[in-house]
Amino acid sequence: MNVLRFFLLIAVLLLASVFLIAPASAQATRTWVSGVGNDADPCSRTAPCKTFAGAISKTATAGEINCLDPGGFGAVTITKSITIDCRTTEGGVLSALVNGIIINTPVGSVVHLRGLDIDGAGTGLDGVRMTGQGQLHIEDCNIERVTSNGVEFLPNGASELYIINTRIAEAAGGAILIKTTGAIGINAILSRVELTNSANGILVDGTGNTSAMNMALTDSLVSGNTGNGVAVKSVAAASSVRATIVNTTISSDAGVGVNANGAAASGAGSAIAFLGASTVFGNVSGVSNTGSGAVQSFKNNMISGNVADGTPITAFPGPGGTPLQ
Repeated sequence: MNVLRFFLLIAVLLLASVFLIAPASAQATRTWVSGVGNDADPCSRTAPCKTFAGAISKTATAGEINCLDPGGFGAVTITKSITIDCRTTEGGVLSALVNGIIINTPVGSVVHLRGLDIDGAGTGLDGVRMTGQGQLHIEDCNIERVTSNGVEFLPNGASELYIINTRIAEAAGGAILIKTTGAIGINAILSRVELTNSANGILVDGTGNTSAMNMALTDSLVSGNTGNGVAVKSVAAASSVRATIVNTTISSDAGVGVNANGAAASGAGSAIAFLGASTVFGNVSGVSNTGSGAVQSFKNNMISGNVADGTPITAFPGPGGTPLQ
């Protein structure tokens, strides 16, 4: 009888320990970081963490990390759905010699980055680097002074990129690179973005991909880059690369303002840039078509003041009167 009671007591103690330990190790749906925080703390509002890396391990999938006050919260790797939102203050990421934020998420993931100031300090690699899959939303952010790309979108599965109200500058590789290999479809929506003083503004590169890639750019500025402003590239007939550019100023780039580059083997129409209600001014070349690529105009653009303006290969019917290019 005493032996039976002993084992029953052990079982009760083990069961109780499970209930006592579980709440302590559970992840929170909302966590906090502060310039005076400590990563050993639980990342609550009253006991915030010091870094994004410290907070992310204590934040549940699809949870949110907020900034309590201005600070530099360090580089971080994201492997699950999450939101990092610092729009009410300044959320700094100083990323000297490393990537600022790496996203390597599984299928179906959604990542939101809001209100972040990502500074490579002249030696950082990519500002934001996506190598997983799912949706990536970048909103109200500033990305600058990196040696590679401001945003490098290289998903390993069908994915979507959204960049809204964001500045990307001084990116030695390029402001935005959208590229992948394999049969991977990509949709990218960019609105109210400022892409300046980088190697290139935007490159949508279908090299090695056999699925469609689509990008829309609206209400934006692409200026002062040492290469092209906006370029789309396709080398395979099965990989159509499309860019729609609306109400955007592309100016003072040392290369081509808008370039569509389709290798001869890719077939006509595989790389197309549609241009509407936009200004292409002060570039070395305004618009150009390489190989089977085509810049197509809605005849309501101003393409002028470039060293060589170029002419869209196809112009859709414009409104009455004499339309612009």
